[in-house]
Amino acid sequence: MFGRKKEEPSAQDSTDQLAADAAAKGPGKGAPTPKRKDQEAARKRPLVPSDRKASKEAERMAIQDQRQKTRQALDTGDERYLPLRDKGPQKRFARDFVDARFNLGEYLMFGALAFVVVSFVIPQSSDALTYVLIGFWVMFLAVFVDVFILSRKLRKALTQKFGDVERGTVWYGSMRSLQFRKLRLPKPLVKRGEYPS
Repeated sequence: MFGRKKEEPSAQDSTDQLAADAAAKGPGKGAPTPKRKDQEAARKRPLVPSDRKASKEAERMAIQDQRQKTRQALDTGDERYLPLRDKGPQKRFARDFVDARFNLGEYLMFGALAFVVVSFVIPQSSDALTYVLIGFWVMFLAVFVDVFILSRKLRKALTQKFGDVERGTVWYGSMRSLQFRKLRLPKPLVKRGEYPS
């Protein structure tokens, strides 16, 4: 009201400003937006394939091929096709650490089987059965102590190499130590005494 009147921008200034804004946004997309029904039609796939027999056969072959790759990976240690529970550098380290070590737990199942056989052979009233039972519990306690020592050493080695230890890795190594060496999967890739660095 009492101040100076602001000058109205000219038509030329408005045109120049619009051109500058368009140049700043970059070039246009160059094509009109496709209609929704065209986009939906392009994405549509049949729920049921036209040739069910061929589709089932292809699916069966794909599953069989994946199983074959997994089986080979369990023999060779190929990380790409290992099951999810066995993947990762920490799991690999834990496997090699356990396989390089002599573990009492490998022979626990043989001890349990021997105990069952002996308990059937020896009469129930015999004192010898008591000694066999005590021997089995001593072996069980020795395995427990061995697994405890292994888990402490494995956690320390993993911490030195990787820093943070992934959850479940120490348990994974401990359970592997209870399996007979020749029956472990993935198969051992190191000899006894070849500890991973």
